[in-house]
Amino acid sequence: MKTADFDFDLPEDRIALRPVEPRDSARLLVVREGGFEDRVMRDLPDFLRPGDALVFNDTRVIPARMSGSRRRMGEDGQLLSVPVEATLHHRDAPDVWSAFMKPGKRIKPGDRIRFGREGDAACDLGRLEATVTVKGEDGLVTLRFALSGPALDDAIREIGVMPLPPYIAAKRAEDDRDRTDYQTVYAEHDGSVAAPTAGLHFTPALLDAIRAKGVSTHAVTLHVGAGTFLPVKVNDIAEHRMHSEWGTVSEETAEALNRVRANGGRIVCVGTTSLRLLESATGEDGVIGPFHGDTAIFITPGYRFRAVDVLMTNFHLPKSTLFMLVSAFAGTDTMKAAYAHAIATGYRFYSYGDGSLLFRG
Repeated sequence: MKTADFDFDLPEDRIALRPVEPRDSARLLVVREGGFEDRVMRDLPDFLRPGDALVFNDTRVIPARMSGSRRRMGEDGQLLSVPVEATLHHRDAPDVWSAFMKPGKRIKPGDRIRFGREGDAACDLGRLEATVTVKGEDGLVTLRFALSGPALDDAIREIGVMPLPPYIAAKRAEDDRDRTDYQTVYAEHDGSVAAPTAGLHFTPALLDAIRAKGVSTHAVTLHVGAGTFLPVKVNDIAEHRMHSEWGTVSEETAEALNRVRANGGRIVCVGTTSLRLLESATGEDGVIGPFHGDTAIFITPGYRFRAVDVLMTNFHLPKSTLFMLVSAFAGTDTMKAAYAHAIATGYRFYSYGDGSLLFRG
């Protein structure tokens, strides 16, 4: 399959720069083999059955974009300082993160990066230092920070800003409102550098209505990496390499979801992140097991789904791995028709946009 097979035209004015208020008033496009239905998010319980299980990703977004300067001694012995920006991607150790850096071409191992305001301390009054230890071929660099563990977490919170997706950040600056808007109401575990955006539509009232319907709710954790924003640069999708993301499914959650399936209930995933994690945790026999580690699963048409029956997700970028995933789930022709309908009828796209409810094809 070719990347171009997953392309479509999207008008610029369909890209949402802010979420609607309240969250559960966003539109919901229900996609089934029989056609489409235009609803709103608070109607979600109408499409769930008693005994179903709703699975959320309870990761919490951290302010993972940091500005600073690259510092290196020049040939004349003078200290050179060049502005840089880092978007954290994956935590590799208590004091180590991999990150995407801009501009990245001249970054070299051994470079010192000083984030925040200028100063001499490792981290004092909004300063944080790191050393580039590895520069990968895929655009990632490895940063070893002068701080570790909770102290590093505190410094990142002080210095960083919310890592809005490029298609929003190019049109407006991040502000205090995004610290709330770009976080789910059930976020619990720090670690993501991008929001699991399907979950942004939920409110406490909607969660109560879902549980009142007899639907159980369960949490898994997948820390979304900055690789989710990267375009697919190859012509043949078989040559694309996914960046890994860390996730966990507890033994208790795995057992509960297996019971739901054994009793005839459906697994309904909120977002592609929880779907990718559950599919990574499920064996060929369809049994969901505990999971703790990295996953780089890449789901494209032809994939045989093992665990998930229904998917609630936002509208995704053309030629993206996520549009390939939803095409695998509901059918490529179905999803192309659904997106054409969404564009024609004014649905809002991407992270702050509207949602869709997909039934497995």
